[in-house]
Amino acid sequence: MVQPQLARDLSPLATLVGNSPAMRQVHHQIKRMSKSRFPVLILGDTGTGKEVVARAIHNMEPHGPFVVIDCSSLVGPLMESELFGYAKGAFTGAHTSKLGLLDAANGGTAFFDEIGELPLELQMKLLRVLQEKEFRAVGALGQRTSSFRVIAATNRDLVAEVEAERFRRDLYYRLNVMRLRIPPLRERRDDIPALLTHFLNLYGTGQRFSDEAMELLIQYDWPGNVRELEHTVQQMVAMNSAAWLSPSELPTTVVNPRREQMITPESSTSKAPNQIHPVEPLAELEKRAILNAVRYTKGDRTIAAALLGIGRTTLYRKLKEYGEGVE
Repeated sequence: MVQPQLARDLSPLATLVGNSPAMRQVHHQIKRMSKSRFPVLILGDTGTGKEVVARAIHNMEPHGPFVVIDCSSLVGPLMESELFGYAKGAFTGAHTSKLGLLDAANGGTAFFDEIGELPLELQMKLLRVLQEKEFRAVGALGQRTSSFRVIAATNRDLVAEVEAERFRRDLYYRLNVMRLRIPPLRERRDDIPALLTHFLNLYGTGQRFSDEAMELLIQYDWPGNVRELEHTVQQMVAMNSAAWLSPSELPTTVVNPRREQMITPESSTSKAPNQIHPVEPLAELEKRAILNAVRYTKGDRTIAAALLGIGRTTLYRKLKEYGEGVE
């Protein structure tokens, strides 16, 4: 079992707590993959620590910056300008040019988190970048170059996505040169005590789990994986000051998981961390795109409206509907 003090080790692998056979295999693959610059595809359920693994691969043999590109957070033209940057005058309000994330990754690693969420039109443009190592900023005439290692991660079955024509086959082959699967916690229960101790030392004030509480925590399936486990420890520490944490202090999801599973999404006030509905209402997609655009432009509604391809009046009206207000 990995001791908690390993989390303070300077080794990149120290961030991956656990010494089960499954995690030792992950450590071995990270060491092997870090010695080359070929693309890596990381597969794993939500909350398993795909970004932690990607950083460990990069940090074993560090070359340049590590740039995170969250493919699920931005959509449409907003994602394109985020990736490729934009030229001065590219749209109303673009008073200066802006470098994109691919420029920032030059000489280092570009980590495409949740690559399965990338829209098809951007998949095609990304494929060209990976093939030619060049791209064009939004509104620019000339090409730009950037050389970086690609690490992509997803919780989706990309083979099924390819067959359903939601993910480009050629891009999948380009990314799937080296593949690493991170096992969920239910497949490596031996690591749960070490993870619990690690987070309890990190967030607690000297508390410890009783044997009964530890047994229940080990038996729990942890559908949200390491992320859910970390949140659970934070929640318990915040709500309890006792030296020993007993079963009475455990969340109901752990003590009585069957009861929680009977609660439907409609009757629950919060969704599980990895709950994904196959269809999202158009109104929700629109709201997410608009709010992301405003955040991305740091509140500049003129640029946000231009990136979204809507008028300022429409943007202001939508923000008012969302209760965001208009400055």
